[in-house]
Amino acid sequence: MVIKTVFMLSLYFVPIIMVSTGLLTQTWQLFAAFILSGFGMAGIGMGIMHDAIHGTYSSNPKINKILSYTLNMVGANASVWRIQHNVLHHSFTNIHEGDDDINAPFFLRFSPNVKKNKLHPYQSWYTWFFYGLSTLSWVTTKDFIRLDRYHKMGLVKGENAYRNTFLKILAWKVVYFAFTLGIPMIFSPFGVGQILLAFLVLHFITGLSISLVFQTAHIMPDVVFPVMDENGMVEGERMIHQLVTTCNYSPKSRIFSWMIGGLNYQVEHHLFPDICHVHYRKIAPIVKQTAEEFQLPYYSKKTFFHALKAHFQMLHHLGTVETIPVKS
Repeated sequence: MVIKTVFMLSLYFVPIIMVSTGLLTQTWQLFAAFILSGFGMAGIGMGIMHDAIHGTYSSNPKINKILSYTLNMVGANASVWRIQHNVLHHSFTNIHEGDDDINAPFFLRFSPNVKKNKLHPYQSWYTWFFYGLSTLSWVTTKDFIRLDRYHKMGLVKGENAYRNTFLKILAWKVVYFAFTLGIPMIFSPFGVGQILLAFLVLHFITGLSISLVFQTAHIMPDVVFPVMDENGMVEGERMIHQLVTTCNYSPKSRIFSWMIGGLNYQVEHHLFPDICHVHYRKIAPIVKQTAEEFQLPYYSKKTFFHALKAHFQMLHHLGTVETIPVKS
């Protein structure tokens, strides 16, 4: 984890610092630097802050808290993410209006329990573009929108907590944009337009990488999309719920798993969110064997390509079929 942390933070910070200090002077070097920084930004999100916010990076809560701020360093907010991911996504996985990872804008349909419109039949082709824009939305407006919604839901309690979180989000974003845009525009030899375009490329790389890793674990043909009753309850046991709503992929690729923070083992992560991701590969065979022993599903795709193909098929299915029967 320490080696990964140093690597990902360096991959994110060093290229932009090199641009800002004038060490890079060619246009291709500018874009190469921001592309590398984009992969570093994605790596921080998947391999550092994700464990830190779950409290699994270290047994020391102070270290987890400090490293959770790496998300703030890349323009998002740890407090909002903790509610979105730890509270809502992990508690209400694949449940419409409960899981914020599948609560999408009107032009995307990530659940059969969302009403289909005329745009959805084409979503299997255009969703990928919006995946690339997802982190750009994140660092500009999404944190503020979700903070307001979570406050109204009672998940951010008290006006002082709301105000303080709002101000912290704003302050961190000022620092983020100063580092990624302001300083390079002032001190680098590149023009404003070049920096802005490189910044957009950075976010497209980051958004696409993160979205593909997370979304291919849950929006898949095999998984289920449970429905809440009138009291907001869902029948079933929690761990079985995670098994039937989650899918692994590429379990034999150790390098790929290292790069994406072990999130190819999403089943293990959802069953044991309080375990650091470096252990997923070792516990996965035990989980699979136990699932088979109790005749429970254990979904896994051989490679990431197979997972992407299945994800595409599911996007197409959700876009063309009015409803999908809910599996029990």
